[in-house]
Amino acid sequence: MSDPSRPTALRSITFHGLEPGPRLIVLGAVHGNETCGTQATERLHAELESGQRRLLRGQLTLVPRTNPLAYQLESRMGERNLNRNLRVTDEPQDFEDRIANVLCPLLAAHDVLLDLHSFHTGGQPFIMLGPRDNDGELEGFTHAAEEQALAACLGPQRMVEGWLDTYARGVARRMKNPNASQRAQMLSTDPSYGIGTTEYMRSQGGYGVTLECGQHDDPQAPEVAYNAIRNTLAHLDMLEAPATAGQASPEVLRLVEVIDRDHPDDRFAREWKSFDPLAAGELIGTRADGTEVRAPEPGFIVFPNPNSLPGNEWFYRAEFSDRKVV
Repeated sequence: MSDPSRPTALRSITFHGLEPGPRLIVLGAVHGNETCGTQATERLHAELESGQRRLLRGQLTLVPRTNPLAYQLESRMGERNLNRNLRVTDEPQDFEDRIANVLCPLLAAHDVLLDLHSFHTGGQPFIMLGPRDNDGELEGFTHAAEEQALAACLGPQRMVEGWLDTYARGVARRMKNPNASQRAQMLSTDPSYGIGTTEYMRSQGGYGVTLECGQHDDPQAPEVAYNAIRNTLAHLDMLEAPATAGQASPEVLRLVEVIDRDHPDDRFAREWKSFDPLAAGELIGTRADGTEVRAPEPGFIVFPNPNSLPGNEWFYRAEFSDRKVV
């Protein structure tokens, strides 16, 4: 018998403008302990229902709890990370596979995605950008200009590119690592494991960005998320609101490396926050066997996770990018 306490549906809320326009989807709680997007989408939903705000054109879909099991558990994941290996499957193996079978067609039915997240350690909000226009096999793309314009209106000045190709290189390294747990080997050594909501959206001909709104418990994170939704709607001429002027000179970084945690006793040298600067040769952490992990070049640490599972991402390293976003 199925567990009656487990969610059995994915709730989405759609408003259809009476004039044609873009189809925007906004996600909250892809990771269940990242609730700023949930609060922001529910706030906007209430405003639209009350008439305080009016959708002028296009289609707006809000998904406040994209992973309802993880949200119920107040955890990053239910049975696995929904924002990895996101695809439709004929034989779903876990709760997230079943959500993906509903979520993927929903994403494909839209043109633009805003995915609202938060992060584990302290730091300022930032935006994850997709690739530059290219015809490569990993993540071919033709909407970089539209995506950059969207990113520029959201608020945060810092942007980060290079997710999927950096992750693919990390997968290649992970496959050769004898220290990774069997579970990590099964779940995270498939190159498609790096595909999440925005990557799937781009694969279907749309575009979108991930906005990291701040630390999980930062009281300002829901406000950052709400302002981003409002600015996106204004930018797309879907809402009666002035569009925010684009960032004049955003800071763009590029992810260049992902380093896994190999053992539960791998430890950071100190309590890192995302975008703490790294000097060349600086000690980042120490492996269980005493091996030191040092920065090979000047740069920044991104997404440090002292509690990551062995065989999964411990931290990313970023450097300044030559990408121009105007």
